[in-house]
Amino acid sequence: MTRSITIGPDRTGRIVAIVGGIIAETADPAAPVIACADGEIAPGAVCAHTHLYSGLAPYGMPPANPTPANFIEILEKVWWRLDRALDAQALRASARDYIANALLAGTTSLIDHHESPHFIRGSLQVLAEAAEDLGVRALLTFGATERNFGRAEAEAGLIECGNVEETPLIRRLVGLHASFTVSDDTIRAAGEFCRSLDTVLHVHVAEALDDVEDARTRGYAGPLERLVALDALPAGSILAHGVHLTADEVREADRRNCWLIQNPRSNEGNRIGYPSNLRYADKVALGCDGWNADMAIEEAALLRLAATHGDDRAAGRLGSGQRLIAERFGFSAVGLAPGAAGDVVVRKDGKMTTVVVGGRLVVRDSQLIGADAAAIETEARAEASRLWERMASL
Repeated sequence: MTRSITIGPDRTGRIVAIVGGIIAETADPAAPVIACADGEIAPGAVCAHTHLYSGLAPYGMPPANPTPANFIEILEKVWWRLDRALDAQALRASARDYIANALLAGTTSLIDHHESPHFIRGSLQVLAEAAEDLGVRALLTFGATERNFGRAEAEAGLIECGNVEETPLIRRLVGLHASFTVSDDTIRAAGEFCRSLDTVLHVHVAEALDDVEDARTRGYAGPLERLVALDALPAGSILAHGVHLTADEVREADRRNCWLIQNPRSNEGNRIGYPSNLRYADKVALGCDGWNADMAIEEAALLRLAATHGDDRAAGRLGSGQRLIAERFGFSAVGLAPGAAGDVVVRKDGKMTTVVVGGRLVVRDSQLIGADAAAIETEARAEASRLWERMASL
């Protein structure tokens, strides 16, 4: 499969050459050319934190009854029941539908955080195969936890992180669900595994006050301090949410060269607050936490909420995801500069018409290449019905 392609000129006269999956100064004369005289070329969007396992939720997931009263009840009555009900078939359908919709929206990179306690071994392979088949760039991890079966569950989750085979489109991370669902021993093991795999940690941090209060009952100032004390936070680690981090904690995460990921729609929906202190860090990117990965919609929510909360540093967070991807994949530049990822989109009249990931054409004329989005959705809806039945029995 060729990873070289030339796009343009677009309506501004811009031409982007991708050679060997990377944006280049000079086009490969043998590469195919995608004309887009009435469109506009832009870098693909990055979703810096999501959950592919939630992809079936839009297809009739029954509401919790009674309605959850707080964040922990939302987890216990909704998401932790869903992840316990997942099997390979449901996860595959969920991932393919989520990825298809992400690509059609111009999102070319997904940083996923996965959990399926009854289907651990092989789960990340299902996600990797979906990403490779449809052509999205992905960082994958299993969120190790002890909340169902203790240390054995956490150990299996960490092992699964190491089972990911890295490719030009796939990188592996080490994952923990969150500090409040694991022991000190599991956190230490995650840090050791990061070093052995030469990768970083991806973990929920201070999403709700419950995480902070749990760390304090264990003798730490907070979940960030706990991760630091247990040597589980290598430079470049990805900390999702950070809603209840103090300004000093955010500065400390930044000093340690960690990424903080804001998830505006999720935080608003779960009524857990706005992470105003993220303004004190330079490495803040934008995620969607399992909501649809149309990052234009997520950014609009961010800017709306930022205006309400007086956050004057929100505007660049979507673009910051490109820097995160460059770090993990070793690209020397971002955006459309030579040396950046060959992940490019073309918009026409507000609609995504062309998507290229790593030099591979994956969307043309607003249609997936090599896959039928309608058929993917049909399968997703069928699997969703079976998933809801299993959830109801838990």
